[in-house]
Amino acid sequence: MKTSELDYVLPPERIAQKSVQPRDTSKMMVFDRATGAVEHRQFCDIANFLRRGDLLVFNNTKVFRARLRGRVGEHAVEILLLRPHGDVWECLGKPGKRLRVGAKIIFSRTTAATVLERFENGSFIVQFFSGAKKMSHQQLMKFANAHGEIPLPPYVSSGPTKLSDYQTVYAKQVGSVAAPTAGFHFTRALRVRLKKMGVQFAEVTLHVGIGTFQPIKTEHVDDHQMHAEMVGVCASDAQKIAHAKKEGRRVIAVGTTTTRALEGAADAVLNGAAWYGDVDIFIHPGFQFRVVDALVTNFHLPKSTLMLLVSAMIGEPHGGLKKLKELYAVAIQQKYRFYSFGDALLVE
Repeated sequence: MKTSELDYVLPPERIAQKSVQPRDTSKMMVFDRATGAVEHRQFCDIANFLRRGDLLVFNNTKVFRARLRGRVGEHAVEILLLRPHGDVWECLGKPGKRLRVGAKIIFSRTTAATVLERFENGSFIVQFFSGAKKMSHQQLMKFANAHGEIPLPPYVSSGPTKLSDYQTVYAKQVGSVAAPTAGFHFTRALRVRLKKMGVQFAEVTLHVGIGTFQPIKTEHVDDHQMHAEMVGVCASDAQKIAHAKKEGRRVIAVGTTTTRALEGAADAVLNGAAWYGDVDIFIHPGFQFRVVDALVTNFHLPKSTLMLLVSAMIGEPHGGLKKLKELYAVAIQQKYRFYSFGDALLVE
């Protein structure tokens, strides 16, 4: 498949700049793979498409203030913290020409960093210092949350100023530079209502990293290299997932990150075992899902791996990418809101 097949034209006014309030009043398109039917609802109507015993799986990662501004000499630079590697950090930054190996970045009178290594993908490794001492992970997180900025996507020009507006209501585990945005649609009240009707919940943790920021740049999608992201699934949640699958109950992933976590850790979770490690799974049309039966997601950027994942969930017998692009065209016509703060798509 050529990457150009993932392209589509989106009017700029369809890019959402913030979530609707209340969040569960966003629009929701529902695609039934069995019948091909398409419905247009509010997200709070999702209860009508769930049944007792369904297992909703959420990504409980929490965004931190990962964007730091500093200086290299007299020149301003911007750093995006991606993930720790021991006591050093993998980052993105701009302008790249100022961030060569050996460059010293000054953030405050006492906080600085040195670029140690650069990678072909544009990321680099830095060591942070407080005075002359290397900063611990905890010290850097404290500094970032005090002095950093919300790492909003580049297509959001007037987004939230409060970090809580860029979090899901169930966020717990700090470590993401981008929110698992399909979860934005769930309010606390909606979650309570779903539990009361017998829908079960489980959680995974996938800290969203560099893969979110890198579009497919190769001519053919098969040549794209996915980057690893850290995934954690505790034993109790893995057992919930394993029991649901054995009993024939649906496992419904809330978001593409949850889907990647579950399918990447499938060998463990299907046996009810915990998983902690990197996942670099690339889900595209033809992929055989072992865990996920249905998906709650948003409307994604052109030429993105996320479009491939949703196409794979739709499945080739039901139209795959062609059907997804048809659904996107309908969404544009019906004035759905797109991307991180946009409306929802339920593929069941």
